Amino acid sequence: MDFGLNDFQQSLVDSARRFAIDKLAPAYKAGDKATAFNRDLVSEMGQLGFIAPEAPEEYGGSGLDALSSGLMTEAIAEGDMNIAYVPINASLVGNCILSHAQPEVIAEVMPRICNGDAIACIGLTEPRGGSDAAGVSLKATLNTSENGNFYLLNGEKTSISMAQQADLCLVFARTGTVEEKAHGVSAFLVDLTAPGITRTRFEDLGEKSVGRGSLFFDDVRIDEKYRIGDPGKGFVQVMQGFDFSRALIGLQCLALARKCLDETWEYIQHRKTFGKVLAVNQGVTFPLAEAETQLEGARLVCLKALWLKAQGRDHTKEAAMAKWWAPKLAFDITQQCLLTHGHGGYSDELPFEQRLRDVLGMQIGDGTAQIMKMVIARTYVGKPD
Repeated sequence: MDFGLNDFQQSLVDSARRFAIDKLAPAYKAGDKATAFNRDLVSEMGQLGFIAPEAPEEYGGSGLDALSSGLMTEAIAEGDMNIAYVPINASLVGNCILSHAQPEVIAEVMPRICNGDAIACIGLTEPRGGSDAAGVSLKATLNTSENGNFYLLNGEKTSISMAQQADLCLVFARTGTVEEKAHGVSAFLVDLTAPGITRTRFEDLGEKSVGRGSLFFDDVRIDEKYRIGDPGKGFVQVMQGFDFSRALIGLQCLALARKCLDETWEYIQHRKTFGKVLAVNQGVTFPLAEAETQLEGARLVCLKALWLKAQGRDHTKEAAMAKWWAPKLAFDITQQCLLTHGHGGYSDELPFEQRLRDVLGMQIGDGTAQIMKMVIARTYVGKPD
């Protein structure tokens, strides 16, 4: 495996890192207070090519491979892990659009996503579904008019990240029977300003600038051309893209842990107790050394998943490993760094408490650890009867 970048790719990643340091990191706390993204920063990210960079240049992307895209996302997350969710979702939704949408829809939508004009989200989870992602009950009914075919969407999606501030949503809806399970589900690209859509927001512990809520659909009319993928096959076709986003989420979380460790190594070399710096104490340095080792291993799993995708090879197992391990490890590392900073770390004057709240939710969204371990196990023993 080669994780090296050419000069062009490296320049883009370096630019993303400078932007994260200069623009995103100073605004990290403000986003938590505002409970929303700074749309000017999102637009600037898009103009600089940091959103869905793997998309073709003709649609506003940079035509990067999956590994380069992941490294760019990692660089953005070093400044603000929350706003990194914008390019992650853009990569997931964009990948699905590019692979399964009609050409006119691709040309209409992808430039808006890539340049930051439109934030995209995923509408999969339902109130009674949870981890049963295929248990979709939101109904899409096909209708015919003199102006062409259209669908009417009725039902609810819940626990949707960016529900209140997203402009577009890739919505999974049942077009077949319940007995067909995943094979009766289609995907639709929905403009969230369309008539018949209402939104609510949850009061969550962390990721407040991302936000989470419910979407309600009441006879929402969707032109047939906005169906993404074949009828009844949207779930099966689109879900393959989650392997990409799961690896990206792993790097997103580890970037936050990386920042915590860098700051903590610096801190213990200057903070004195009993006349000596903390760095002379093995009880202080050993947990950080262990964290460095584990972070390196988890990061390599994420990079391997992206490298395999770039090679056109199966990466489902590695992506599942990245998704369950990296968020948990990042939480544990952040907690250790907070404790090492003592009472100062527990205060909101330092960023550790917000980082701890923000990274916790990543152990739930986009596939829990239990589901990811099931995916891994199935690659070895198959699907149980």
